[in-house]
Amino acid sequence: MTPDERTAFVAALPKAELHVHHVGSASPAMVAELAARHPGTVPSDLDELRRFFEFRDFAHFIEVYLAVVDLIRTPEDIRFLTYEIARELAGPQNVRYAELTCTPYTSVLPHVADRGMPIEAYTEAIEDARVAAERDLGIVLRWIYDIPGEDGVPAGEATLGFALDHAPDALVGFGLGGPEIGVPRPQFKPVFDAARAAGLRSVPHAGETTGPETVWSALRDLGAERIGHGTSSAQDPELLAHLAENGIPLEVCPSSNVATRAVPTLDEHPLRTFVEAGVTVTINSDDPPMFGTTLNREYEIAAELLDLDADGIADLARAGVDASFAPDDVKARIRAEIDAR
Repeated sequence: MTPDERTAFVAALPKAELHVHHVGSASPAMVAELAARHPGTVPSDLDELRRFFEFRDFAHFIEVYLAVVDLIRTPEDIRFLTYEIARELAGPQNVRYAELTCTPYTSVLPHVADRGMPIEAYTEAIEDARVAAERDLGIVLRWIYDIPGEDGVPAGEATLGFALDHAPDALVGFGLGGPEIGVPRPQFKPVFDAARAAGLRSVPHAGETTGPETVWSALRDLGAERIGHGTSSAQDPELLAHLAENGIPLEVCPSSNVATRAVPTLDEHPLRTFVEAGVTVTINSDDPPMFGTTLNREYEIAAELLDLDADGIADLARAGVDASFAPDDVKARIRAEIDAR
């Protein structure tokens, strides 16, 4: 398979996207629209925005990410962002199903007093966009509600309240994101216990910018069913064996890991180590416009790192579908589309 053939095959391949952030999926054009609506610290010029998105390290990425969060101030902003993200996923990326990670804590009252909206308005906006996207674009969306770890236990308890008391119809998972350094996982055990008891699936980030012990903690303390990133798992053979034996997938985002300096270069990414250890991996884009990538590009990178042919690339797509929390009929339909390729 030539590079051009691989690019064409990946683009045409139906896919599931399991690790992609709501705000982090805002393209420069979307951010420019929001910046024009709410003038301030974020440039509305597209060239300036591209420079704005050039990250120095993970801390700088968080700084830029939060600047974009500050532009999302009304239910109309939420609906616009959500629908346009769905359009980007369904069109060029050929994504049939996506679990979009949302962080309502950073957009709603009373936690965001100066620009927040009621949680009811937030929920209505994402659900309205979801229904419209499935009707218009044929993409099935589900939500994961994410705790911004830097805001600690109060953010965890508030996010649990959003998930239990104001759950959108399509909420399937409960996550934990943000910085890992200085944010121990065990403090969030009570809220994850309650979310899991309510039927939500546990999908925390872990081992992206810290060592394998953070992944162990996500498994032991938070009951993780999938691990966001898990990059440092490669340092611990016992952990790799545990992930493989228990069928716990890693949500791998190669370009993101390089952009945030979680790994030095793509050639040094541990994806092959995971696969050779028998760990289930899914390929994802994380915050694609911010990292200058797409899900298609991440599949191409994975194919290069793993020396995959068309069958191997299709297997990666199947793994994403199988590791998802999609309804059985949706899984069966997408798998059939993949097989048809």
